[in-house]
Order: sequence, then structure tokens, then C-alpha cells
Amino acid sequence: MRHRARGFTLVEAVIVIAIAGIVSAMVAVFIKRPVEGYFDATRRAELTDAADTALRRLARDLRLALPNSIRVDPTGRFIEFLLTTGGGRYRAEVTSAGTGNTLDFVTAAGDTSFDVIGTMPTISAGNQIVVFNLGSGFTGSDAWQAGGNNRATVASATATTVTLTAAKLFPLESPASRFHVVEHAVTYACDLSSGVLRRHWNYGIAAAQATPPTGGSNALLATRVTGCAFAYDSNELLARYGIVTANLAMTIEGETVNLQAQVHVSNTP
Repeated sequence: MRHRARGFTLVEAVIVIAIAGIVSAMVAVFIKRPVEGYFDATRRAELTDAADTALRRLARDLRLALPNSIRVDPTGRFIEFLLTTGGGRYRAEVTSAGTGNTLDFVTAAGDTSFDVIGTMPTISAGNQIVVFNLGSGFTGSDAWQAGGNNRATVASATATTVTLTAAKLFPLESPASRFHVVEHAVTYACDLSSGVLRRHWNYGIAAAQATPPTGGSNALLATRVTGCAFAYDSNELLARYGIVTANLAMTIEGETVNLQAQVHVSNTP
């Protein structure tokens, strides 16, 4: 028995290919926008998360800044402050029995130790004790000053007493007998030429703001930075509080996000 061969002709194959191409093109038109939207949303989420993380870290540090120690350089790309680990009250008067180690503000030779009233804050050797910091423009009450400042280095601390490495005559008493414990200086630096935001810490305390500081340690906080601006208003609520405003812009593949954060900081020394 003879059977006739069956199959597609060349014309039929060409027609099928053409129809398949038309259908594929139509499907691609409808899928393109959702796919592009998905990738756009992913990029925006990635940038927003990175910028938000960096600004949250800055806000956390600023809330621990020594009152009146925040300063911003003229370009607005570097913000610096002294980071504290805590604070407390020094003994200003002896007890009714005439005992107690007070902090001496009178004797020219200064004092080498004092008692802490209440709970002893976290203090390590090498930390700095600062008393009544009023900030820039107040001679003797500016912790950034190179000499004649209101800082003293800690040698050791017991449950009740702080001992200094050398005798120190603090220029001004605190009306509330308060002191702060400074761990080190911190700088947040924007380098727009390389598109990065870095955090610098544990470098030398200097009267002039370095941009960026040298020495110490630093860590990368954000990349793809295309815009950055810091501003500090120290005269909010009768100078008891200040406001730091931080703007951060980040870009990837033509997608840009801009985030702004405002942080209230205490200026009460």
C-alpha cells in the first residue's frame, strides 16, 4: 500500500513564524512597562534603604553629641561633633560631716580627682571629662579649644571617684554641677568626587575643623552619593536645643532619591 507524505510547506512555515513574531511583539509591548516598573521600584527601594540607614546612623550619633560641640564646614559637606558616652554630677559641696571629694574650681593648681553624685557613668581610661561646654566663642568653655579648655583626660574611675591623668583647673563651674564624658571626635564626610559618605572617628581633637580629619578610623556608609548638605541651627527654643538638617541624594542608573532628616539636639551644658 502506498501512503502520501504529509508535512508543512515552506509557505505554511513562513506564515507561522510571522504570526508568532506578531504575537510575541504584542506580548512584549504589554509586559515591558510592568517589568520596567518593577526594576525602577527595586532601584528606588535600594537607594532609599541605603540613604535611610546612613541618616539614621547620623541621627543616633548626634543625639549623643556633647552639647554645643556640633560644627559644620562652610561647604556643608562635613559635620563634626564630640561623641559622649554619658554624664553625671560632680560633688560641689562636702557632706554635713565635712567629708567628700569635691571638684575644685578655685585652687590655681587644679584638681586631680572628684566624687560623682549618683550612678557612675560609663568611663574608660583615656576618655575626656568636659564641664559646662558653651561652644565656639566662649573662651574657657569651648571643648574644641587647644589650650585653656574645659577638657581633662581620665586616668581611672571607681564606683564613686574619677581620677584625672593630670591636675586640671576647669575655667567655669556648671550651675547644675554636671559633667559629660567624651569618647572621641566624629566627622561625617561627603566626598562627591568619588560619590561616597564616610564616618571618621577616634582622631585628635583640634581647634580647627579638618575636612576630612586625618588619623583615627573611618568606615564607608554610602556609595552612589550625588548630593549632600548638612546645616546646623544652634538657636532653637532659647538656645536650649539645636536642629541639624541633613540632605542626602543618591543615584543609580538614572534613578535618584533625595532624603532629608532633621535631628533635635540638646544644647544644655
